[in-house]
Amino acid sequence: MRAAIIDQPGSIRVGEVPDPVPGLRQVVVKVGATGICGTDLHIADGHFPPTPYPIVPGHEFAGEIVELGTDVPGGWKVGDRVAVDPSLFCGYCDPCRAGHGNLCENWGATGDTVDGAFAEYVSVPSANCFRLPDHLSWQEGALVEPVSCAVHGVRRIGAEAGERFLVMGAGTMGLIMQQLLQRAGARVTMVDRNAGRLPRAKELGAQNVVTDVSELDGERFDASVDCTGVAAAMEAAFDALRRGGRFLVFGVAPEEARIALSPFRIYNDEITVVGSMAVLHSYGAALDLVAGGAIDTKALLTDTLPLDRFGDALDLMRSGAGLKVQVLPGGEHA
Repeated sequence: MRAAIIDQPGSIRVGEVPDPVPGLRQVVVKVGATGICGTDLHIADGHFPPTPYPIVPGHEFAGEIVELGTDVPGGWKVGDRVAVDPSLFCGYCDPCRAGHGNLCENWGATGDTVDGAFAEYVSVPSANCFRLPDHLSWQEGALVEPVSCAVHGVRRIGAEAGERFLVMGAGTMGLIMQQLLQRAGARVTMVDRNAGRLPRAKELGAQNVVTDVSELDGERFDASVDCTGVAAAMEAAFDALRRGGRFLVFGVAPEEARIALSPFRIYNDEITVVGSMAVLHSYGAALDLVAGGAIDTKALLTDTLPLDRFGDALDLMRSGAGLKVQVLPGGEHA
């Protein structure tokens, strides 16, 4: 089969690899659509430490089951349409036993630590498959994974009706976060240096949109969320909090990045700082939200490219010209 392969950081190609073979309690999925995430850029650049090379990336995906391994539970059959949680938790380390699989000491994920879905086919645990309703396209199914990350993030930060939230970054994740916060009744102000992204945030219901926090004239917020992974944006989001505020680090920063926060403010103003790592018992809820129309998928899905243009898809993601860039391994009309 054909797949996108990152042989080593900076070395990317599309070529032939062996077809996947399903193992115990696994299925093979013919990939319909796979989304590009900021993590994929980190993997391509060598800035995601868990990733071994070479690897076929791709962890946001949906498709059709075409082969069953041995002892597959759950009544799955060939032809079933599925969206797939990429999480691979060991199940026996202390965090896993405590219910924190996303903090697994042996953490893995399809497309991050084992071959993923920028390919015609991918082998996955059947337990990670969720039935995709017929009315959702492959592209919408591939959006479930980023929505599931945002669901976990909202659970971490909490949101109540009437609260004022500041969200840094009006890319795909910021706009998903915005919609979930507004669904909880929060009022959202969006910040993005790319002014071209702000009208979409406004159309989705943002109370205010600006290109820099300095434009807010000292307004303070009950909570702030960084969806950029940029140190300066995180510091600005923290500084804009009221006393007793909450700050969520949601965007993925390089491992070596550092931020400067006032420990006196954290103490004196009782500010809560939390992180949110990937997916945790949130994939099913995310699928229900997407299937029920709670997320405006049309506002997020802007670009699709065939597998042979994987490199172009990465470049488009880097440029910030669109929002959710996806690859369709079965062709442009998959």
